[in-house]
Amino acid sequence: MKVWEIQNSYGIENLQIAERPKPVAGPGQIVVSMKAASLNYRDLLTVIGYGGGYPLPLIPFSDGAGEVTAIGRGVTRVAVGDKVCPLFFQSWLSGPVTAESRNRPLGGPLPGVLQQELLLDADGVSKFPEHLSFEEAATLPCAALTAWRAITREAPVGPGDTVLVQGTGGVSIFALQFAKARGATVIATSSSDEKLERARKLGADHTINYKTTEDWGRKARELTAGRGVDVVVEVGGENTLNQSFDAARVGGSIVVIGVLGGFSSPVMIPIVFGKNLHIHGISVGSREQFDDMAANIAKWQLKPVVDRTFPFAKLADALRLMQAGGHFGKIVIRY
Repeated sequence: MKVWEIQNSYGIENLQIAERPKPVAGPGQIVVSMKAASLNYRDLLTVIGYGGGYPLPLIPFSDGAGEVTAIGRGVTRVAVGDKVCPLFFQSWLSGPVTAESRNRPLGGPLPGVLQQELLLDADGVSKFPEHLSFEEAATLPCAALTAWRAITREAPVGPGDTVLVQGTGGVSIFALQFAKARGATVIATSSSDEKLERARKLGADHTINYKTTEDWGRKARELTAGRGVDVVVEVGGENTLNQSFDAARVGGSIVVIGVLGGFSSPVMIPIVFGKNLHIHGISVGSREQFDDMAANIAKWQLKPVVDRTFPFAKLADALRLMQAGGHFGKIVIRY
């Protein structure tokens, strides 16, 4: 079978297609024929060498969808022919996050999904909603689940609440869609008026171009009659965190899930305690949370936003599009 590998050193230019033996399902295991994968910023960081320095060679990427083609002895929770998504954290099935639940992520250190046949424990997959294509379902395990956990578990929102989403990447667009489905008001930011118009068509109630409105935290407060937003989905990190503090209401929540703008930021500590802010760090979620999300996606007949789809052989082009920030929603690889 064909796989993509980071072989001898990191870098997009060092990705190579290689041949590996097809896996065989042992007791408690399954084989999934992968049909699609989607890109996350973590995948880009891993490929270029900022993802933890995993031993090489490494098959990268964490998000995908496929069909079960073989099951090992004792497997009952899935059957041959089931359409499934591999879970990012293979050991986080339910309950609160722990060190142990986070120690087996796909795409580093475990082999990732950029392989035609993927061997997994049967517990490490979930079925996805029937109305979704493989390409759409491939966006769910990381980006969608992160957004779902953010605004349904850590900082739940509903009617009367206001959510601010930063940018128009995968997590932010899912947060917009989920927040609107739960009845909340959404403010979206971007540096592109064209992307902001697309966000409005998805349901964003207010939009802010942060290039033309540099003090966008204050602008967000003005859009809430000075009260501030209930939840900020914080994906920028270094370049955005203090603006998020400004945008949030007293007692509001900042859900920190990304580092698109940098890895560190000076924090105005008096603002944190003065406004009684709740700061939540989020990294994906459990199988139980995925199944809850999938049930609601099916109920709402919600469709993920796939911006561009690339063939398996054009992986480098997909990564460079993400590197340039030229996408709206998700970038997908079709096998």
